[in-house]
Amino acid sequence: MESVVARGGPPEFRRRMERRCSSSSSDSGSVFSDCRSERSDDLALPESPSCGVEPSSLHRFLFSSSGCSDDDIQSLVSDLKSISVESQRRAAMGLRLLAKPSTETRIRIAEAGAVAPLVSLVSHPDPQLQEHAVTAILNLSLCEENKAAIAAAGAVPNLVRALGTGTLTACGNAACALLRLADLTDLPAAIGCCGAIPPLVDLLQKGGARGKKDAATALFALLAVEENAALAAEAGVVRPLLELMADPESGVEDKAAYVLLRVLAAPKGRAAAVDEGGVAVLVDMLEMGSKRQKEVAVLSLLEICEENEAYRMIVVREGAIPPLVALSHSSFRRVKEKAGNAIGCVVARKHGAATVQR
Repeated sequence: MESVVARGGPPEFRRRMERRCSSSSSDSGSVFSDCRSERSDDLALPESPSCGVEPSSLHRFLFSSSGCSDDDIQSLVSDLKSISVESQRRAAMGLRLLAKPSTETRIRIAEAGAVAPLVSLVSHPDPQLQEHAVTAILNLSLCEENKAAIAAAGAVPNLVRALGTGTLTACGNAACALLRLADLTDLPAAIGCCGAIPPLVDLLQKGGARGKKDAATALFALLAVEENAALAAEAGVVRPLLELMADPESGVEDKAAYVLLRVLAAPKGRAAAVDEGGVAVLVDMLEMGSKRQKEVAVLSLLEICEENEAYRMIVVREGAIPPLVALSHSSFRRVKEKAGNAIGCVVARKHGAATVQR
């Protein structure tokens, strides 16, 4: 994910991102595990063939994909183009299942011409069909060889549309598919330009536990681009991030903290964090968080106070200095160094400003 930083951006934003990547990439990598294919329990097999496919056939696809012939795959791809919604639904579900377990089968499905019709069905008004198509695209995107073809078929705008209109499963899987495509050069900026940031913020705020995790993971990748970080701040991402960071039951405190750190690289993000009471949340994390949370809180406070005297005064007023001093004596070298840097930023510049005033 971090490779996006090297692709450009204004010098100040690039400097902030490079500093952050060098100091926190190993921890953030463990927080944001790569997006997965759908779980086996995501897809409940139907009790009746109302969706156009018998349960026995679904089990055959799910558990015997390695024995599926090229003719079977081609038949499903042909049915994607049927005038019957039931036939399309059956075909999309079958390809969704086939693409779950095997890289080889994902390649065979793409080579059979499934990508373009599946991308088209991602914007279909039938919610079940849309969900199957989105998830099939996600599963296909787990194969590196398929990503370029998926993007070239116009998947990004359709996946963004699914983020705002699909079922909860479709929304989460669309977020994961966009995350996978964000590995391609220039795609993070294009994804942001297509309008992905506001629905991802909405999913972060209103989704279930898994949807929040999917949204946070996608946002973390996309916000390595300054334009996307600014768009996220404008879309109101800071408040739900702070709420998740302050809620020990959310299960995404660490993810939210790392996403906030990326938002803070943009001036609008820093302003929003201060306006929404983010300094107090970060000070609480300094005092009561895990080692990882303390480290990312120190980095976030450093971003906030580095170039703004008014923000530094707020950091001092919210009580950041005592926990920073305590952390500067930590046995953990990285946390100790970063806490010392933050203290130096706040105290030295504060004294410098006072000297100038005298």
